[in-house]
Amino acid sequence: MKLMVLPCDGIGPEIMAATLDVLNVANDRFDLDLSFHEEESGFTSLKNHGITLREEVLDRARTQFDGVILGTQSHMDYPPVAEGGRNVSAGFRIGLDLYANVRPARSRSFLENKANGMDLVIMREATEGFYPDRNMFKGVGEMMPDPDMALSVRKITRHGSMRICREAFKLAMQRGRRVAAIHKANSFLMTDGLFLECFREVSKDFPDVETEELIVDAFAALLVRQPEKYDVVVATNFYGDILSDLASELSGSLGLAGSINANAETGLCCAQAQHGSAPDIAGQNVANPTSLILSAAMMLTWLGEQRGIEKLMDAGGAITDAVDAVIDDPAKRTRDLGGTVNTDSFGSLVADAISKQAVAA
Repeated sequence: MKLMVLPCDGIGPEIMAATLDVLNVANDRFDLDLSFHEEESGFTSLKNHGITLREEVLDRARTQFDGVILGTQSHMDYPPVAEGGRNVSAGFRIGLDLYANVRPARSRSFLENKANGMDLVIMREATEGFYPDRNMFKGVGEMMPDPDMALSVRKITRHGSMRICREAFKLAMQRGRRVAAIHKANSFLMTDGLFLECFREVSKDFPDVETEELIVDAFAALLVRQPEKYDVVVATNFYGDILSDLASELSGSLGLAGSINANAETGLCCAQAQHGSAPDIAGQNVANPTSLILSAAMMLTWLGEQRGIEKLMDAGGAITDAVDAVIDDPAKRTRDLGGTVNTDSFGSLVADAISKQAVAA
């Protein structure tokens, strides 16, 4: 199984190295036959090729690889698109049509958190919505008719809404059989109205799943007040982005939040840390690599489920269990969790925990 690796910017190379240490041990233990092929992206690609993400890299990811592991990007620091500053994350989501951004958030009893009992998954549509770099066939959905006016266009399609809702219901059938649709249809009558129409249509195919429709601002408050109530949450791009960060921070830390971008129809999947590139600590070996490690575990599990390969699912579960075993010990935590462990050392500790699992078995 071939995996494309793109360290990208900021702390990306450091957390990627720790993640690959973990994957190499899992590869040996579960006989996964993984191979890793690094590609340039972000500022490295801009320097060497004049653009942060080359089209040929996307073509190879689409046709030659089983999965992608994408590091963090410093998109806000890129030059304009016309000067090569392409949004790497959006490039993969649009270029590979990775419409399902899957973002779990769960609290851990042994870590300080503000959301006891949280164990939910936010299914975020990732290819349209209020994101101007991905909602037009040509050009972008943001414009300035004059120096004192800025406009942005939101795109919600029946196709995009139906497929993310269907994935949410499918996931709910594997979990607690509850789905909450997040919207603002009281203001966005047509766009969120269309999303809700699709949600209700898909729900007819899943009569065993309990549904709920919540206005986004009310849900933000309820997520703080009663996080344990929610199972699968489905949302359009903008709402899902914000709410998933909120959920992860409430559950302990954004640095603990795994994330994949996937397309069930094509079988393509990209693992990506939920957080940013943290340029202020880049190169210091102090970043928490947990998010990318868990994202890689999610990718293995997802690929295993899609292809019916049990050892991939076993490996994903083993990595997740190993992460929990490590951070359960205060002496093995990274600085953001109150510890002193460095990035590379944390990766080694998780890798060692996987090896000990094998011995115990």
